[in-house]
Amino acid sequence: MKRGTSRYAALGTRGMRVAALLLVISSPLPAMAETLHSALLSAWRNNPKLAAERANLKATREGVEKARSGWRPKVNAQASATVGTNKTRPLPGMARNYDSEQIAITLQQPIFDGLKTHYGVKAAKAQEKAGRQTLLATEQQVLLDAVMAYMNVVRDAQIVNLRRENVRVLKEQLRATRDRFSVGDVTRTDVSQAEAALAGARAQLAQAQAQLEDSRAAYEEIVGHKPRGLRFPRRLPRTLPRTLRDALARAARRNPQVLAAAYGEEAAQHAVEVAFGDLLPKLNLQAQLSAVRRKTEGMNPTRTRDANIGLSLQVPIFNGGYNHASVREARHKAAAAGLQVAVARRAVQKAVVQAWYNLQSAKRLIAAASAQVEAARLAWRGVREEYKAGSRTTLDVLSARQDLNNARVELVKARAAKFSSAYALLAAMGELTASRLGLR
Repeated sequence: MKRGTSRYAALGTRGMRVAALLLVISSPLPAMAETLHSALLSAWRNNPKLAAERANLKATREGVEKARSGWRPKVNAQASATVGTNKTRPLPGMARNYDSEQIAITLQQPIFDGLKTHYGVKAAKAQEKAGRQTLLATEQQVLLDAVMAYMNVVRDAQIVNLRRENVRVLKEQLRATRDRFSVGDVTRTDVSQAEAALAGARAQLAQAQAQLEDSRAAYEEIVGHKPRGLRFPRRLPRTLPRTLRDALARAARRNPQVLAAAYGEEAAQHAVEVAFGDLLPKLNLQAQLSAVRRKTEGMNPTRTRDANIGLSLQVPIFNGGYNHASVREARHKAAAAGLQVAVARRAVQKAVVQAWYNLQSAKRLIAAASAQVEAARLAWRGVREEYKAGSRTTLDVLSARQDLNNARVELVKARAAKFSSAYALLAAMGELTASRLGLR
């Protein structure tokens, strides 16, 4: 019976320890706590960097209409009015005043422009697709920045709580040490050690509070408002890959940086054909309707109307080598754009591998840090009891307390790193977008 009773008592004591640990590392939550999902939604709606990229995409879309205008007719109207004096010779001659008005409407319809418009439209469409992928890349970066800012605030707030709790415990330790010094159980050195430990804890608290304010300012810059009751999410995103190979495959298909580079290469290839079009002949249909009225002093006014239509053929022969240089320039740019695709793929592969191993490392670190916290807490309690019995020094107690506090801080950092690495992995795969996260 005694053995069973002691076993249940040990389980109850362990449960109380876990509850106390969670109470220490968890900051108090206000009534209106902000979840990570709501923070991401606010960043997606309000971040000016993302809004500017949306405006850039709208401007890029107009390039398609500009390119299509090469197929459409151009109509111009021109009007003029003239007043002058006409003098005839030989002397003495006669000067006559005159005035005239003229109006003309001209239409020009391209028939063949060396396929410049055809390939120009294709290049503009490819640029629009690249612009969409650039917008997605910016969206991912903004959302990832929001995740990092959110986790930094949660991490730093809990570290401040731990530092504050450490200051409170060291104050009690200093008070107990002074009481024992007053009765002669310890020396003045023990009191100085306790005072130094308390001063160091207060310095750590001040540093943690400054870091928290810096993280809050960064959060407000990215999300658009001050943080309100942030806390760690309950679970990791459900769309995380199970293997590194799966992550790399998904990144190759969906990462917007790779896709933007690929569309950029496509646009550069079409730009080569656009430049080559300047070496080909151009055929246009032209039509004009004009009316002229002229009145000369002493003569009857005259009116002339003219309507004509015809074809205009332009064949480039030599223009100093400018067009050939433009073609070579476009080909070099296309080659460079193709290499940029390889650069983007390697960068994405590196980001995926780095985020994957950071996530795995954070998970293992959490397990190790949790065990370290439990061991450090038991060690601190044991050292305190031995200190009361006189077999331990004040320095031993202070050292054990510092080890416990450091272990708790590392556990909080590991939890924040786990979530940050998980969302960084989603961003590297191209899946940290508003649509995939369900931001409505």
